[in-house]
Amino acid sequence: MKTSFIIVTDNAKRHIEKLRQDGGYSEEHGLRVSVDGGGCSGLVYKLDFDSSAQPGDQVFEDNGVRLMVNMKSLLYLAGTELDFTGGLKGEGFHFNNPNASRTCACGESFSV
Repeated sequence: MKTSFIIVTDNAKRHIEKLRQDGGYSEEHGLRVSVDGGGCSGLVYKLDFDSSAQPGDQVFEDNGVRLMVNMKSLLYLAGTELDFTGGLKGEGFHFNNPNASRTCACGESFSV
């Protein structure tokens, strides 16, 4: 596997493993991370489980989590930290993306 372009925190890893187990996914299912157009800032993050890489995907591992990212998304995500938080400010995955020039208030969309 290649060097990771996305950093997975311990909190994110624990939640990914719980979601994998709760959803009945096998250990062969990695986490597909992608960027699509949409949201109030222009681009949105997407997370899905996937059992196989697609042509052109970059596959790497961080903190024991196998990640699959298409090349277009990787341009936006290089150096991003994927974290999971809970509490009063909202529970969920959060992307600490050094490439984002602005993000929306909910943190689910961004622009570069």
